[in-house]
Amino acid sequence: MHRLSKPSTFAQRPSRPLAAWLCRALLGLGVLAMTTVARADIDIQINGVEGALRQNVLVYLSLERYRTRDDLDEALVERLQERAEREAAAALRPFGYYAATVKSRVERVRAGEWRARIDVDPGPPVMLTEVIVQVIGPGLEHPSFREIVASPRLRIGERVDHATYDQVRNALLRTAATLGYAEAKLTRSELRVDPTKLAASAALVLETGPRYQFGKTLIEQTTLDEGLLRRYVRFSDGAPYDATQLLRTQFALDDSQYFANVEVVAGQADATTLQIPVSIRAEPNRRNRYSAGLGYATDSRARGTLSWENRRLNRRGHRLRTELKAAQTEQSLEARYVIPIGDPALEKLGFEFRYARDELGDLDTRTTRFQPAVTQVLGNWQRVTYVSLSRLRTVTPATLTEPASDVANTLIIPGISYASVPRGYLGEALFSRALYAELRGSARSIGAPDSFVQLKLEAERVFDLGTRWHAFVRGQVGATLVSDTASLPGTERFFAGGDRSVRGFGFNDLSPLDAEGRKIGGRHLLTGTAELIRDLPRNLGAAVFVDLGNAFDRFGDPLQWSVGVGLRLRLPVVTLGIDLAQPMTNPSCRSASPDPRCSTVGGFKDPSGPRLHLNFSPKL
Repeated sequence: MHRLSKPSTFAQRPSRPLAAWLCRALLGLGVLAMTTVARADIDIQINGVEGALRQNVLVYLSLERYRTRDDLDEALVERLQERAEREAAAALRPFGYYAATVKSRVERVRAGEWRARIDVDPGPPVMLTEVIVQVIGPGLEHPSFREIVASPRLRIGERVDHATYDQVRNALLRTAATLGYAEAKLTRSELRVDPTKLAASAALVLETGPRYQFGKTLIEQTTLDEGLLRRYVRFSDGAPYDATQLLRTQFALDDSQYFANVEVVAGQADATTLQIPVSIRAEPNRRNRYSAGLGYATDSRARGTLSWENRRLNRRGHRLRTELKAAQTEQSLEARYVIPIGDPALEKLGFEFRYARDELGDLDTRTTRFQPAVTQVLGNWQRVTYVSLSRLRTVTPATLTEPASDVANTLIIPGISYASVPRGYLGEALFSRALYAELRGSARSIGAPDSFVQLKLEAERVFDLGTRWHAFVRGQVGATLVSDTASLPGTERFFAGGDRSVRGFGFNDLSPLDAEGRKIGGRHLLTGTAELIRDLPRNLGAAVFVDLGNAFDRFGDPLQWSVGVGLRLRLPVVTLGIDLAQPMTNPSCRSASPDPRCSTVGGFKDPSGPRLHLNFSPKL
């Protein structure tokens, strides 16, 4: 509340023009201040109820609606107070409190300001003594209706809640409309309350009528062959109507990226044929998409990408994507040609070409690969079957002085992978995989230096421990069956350490060492992460974590581990983590000739200093 202050005096009389200007300025300021003072206010205090009850009392109170009006005066405040007790009592009835006692008083604090105190005693609640929720007609046995009828939200012995009654009633009507019971109606919809007996009865009876079917589907678009577009449709003519399949069709077409705008609309129900027609209208998306990006991560360090995608090479839906990546630890050129097959939202045939140079520990690898693959979704799993035709070249520091150590191989590596996908998955991009498994291998008969079989398993999950506490766990397991690690190409070996592995250690720093102490990768891998996250305001979170793991040639070799703290920033799809991790062990204690300072039980002496990490994880 602003108050007028007395005008200050001047030691000398100002000149007449200046005095006139000051008078006008002071007059304007005075009017502004008086306008501010004229804005009244009522401070409302409600005692005896909290949460939703208190909020509803505020909504009902005329005192709340009028409290900042400019024309508020003492007479109006008195009239508003007269309503307050009646309004507060009415506000509690939707929650089952019909015998509430309300007392109110209003006192003037200063000119234009009042304080209202509302004391509420809700009294005993009205309880449900009779409940009828019933579905009659052909929809009686549908699981969706049976679930509503069995709902615990309306039960004998529960407090009456008007909102709960409305939710069950609306759920019945909404389910009928969704499932195509176009003639469904409530033949009984009653909530009877006897405040004197503190008893109530609720009755909801839905007569479903016949279930309608999908009628003819009209498609208006010029982008794809109509036969291909119809394979995106999640329903068929003559099938029982289900509005959720219209949404699934909309999502599938949107995620295809062939279209800029898609409308999937149900038409007027035909009571004669018991059918509901559907129309699909789609506008083409831009054919070409170009993108460029710069970034930094503690694993790859500075990096940049350039990409070009032709989303629609032809009316059969073929597409092509090329991408150039450049980072301090990786440089690659990739091209991927994709052909939709079967159910185009879930199945595709892809041909990938990739040339890459990667730093893996102390190995410098060059890969030229051509890989055809078939991707399919089977239930809750996405399966990828592929054959990789690769030319692999592994360069070590010894190559500079010993050219014979520069090893190149031509391999044929067949493989298969399974990744869990959400229920109702329609091919959209996934930013995390709850479970992933891959089996791959090769043999001498098809070009490998030595036959090998390799299994990879990855899993991650978020658990809610309360409204503000969460747990995040992640694990990786890799195992290779091969007679000699040296015969395994460098790109097929395991390394650990880094942002999404064992934090506190450098990217790919955990690995078996050769006689010269160089990191050359191992046959097996084991890593694990456990985080505890506490929500903070403004989409932030704080975390503490423990990481452990290693890459090794024999199961049973010691694991390295670290502890750390981090900050989480929740973005629309994923969570960005900024972590500071402290190793608790020393990797040099793993070597064939360990540092004599290392302990005999895992090497806990002289760990390196803390390391900063940036990483992405599923949104919490």
